[in-house]
Amino acid sequence: MIVRCAWGDSTPDYVEYHDTEWGVELRGESEMFERLCLESFQSGLSWITILRKREAFRRAFGGFKPAVVAEYGDDDVERLMGDASIVRNRAKINAAVRNAQAVVDLGEPFDELLWSFAPLGEGRVRPATLADVPAVTAESKAMAKELKRRGFVFFGPITAYALMQATGMVDDHVVTCFRAVEADSGLLEG
Repeated sequence: MIVRCAWGDSTPDYVEYHDTEWGVELRGESEMFERLCLESFQSGLSWITILRKREAFRRAFGGFKPAVVAEYGDDDVERLMGDASIVRNRAKINAAVRNAQAVVDLGEPFDELLWSFAPLGEGRVRPATLADVPAVTAESKAMAKELKRRGFVFFGPITAYALMQATGMVDDHVVTCFRAVEADSGLLEG
């Protein structure tokens, strides 16, 4: 029997996501922009809702290429507001467009900026239970503050920490989870 983090065993979609993506190191501008957008769209909703709509989001948002999304205008926002296959929230859609513009304006690689906030592993204790997993950390507060300074919107410290978890900046698989056991024994790559 495979032991997973409790949330990762609840639906087939979560099993796949937990086992192959969550906590796995991710790099790349479009890849990190997608995760930032999806984590922002998730705010106030269940992650399973976003996960099940992810392919539709990818189609609707031009594969999450920041240069493409940054050019979206009012007609694009209205098109997205009419797309029942995604979350139709005007504030979140506008934030995705604004954040794409902020990525384009960065002047440095987006993924490198985000990864600069990854905590060092020394002294970090793996959570024993889901109750031990923080919702926010000093690093996620710093990331959210810096992104806000650079023009990003709809992205606070809680969303920043969720992004850190999803992209492998932190590994919050609980101690009994097979992913933690493999990582801690050196058997897991990435």
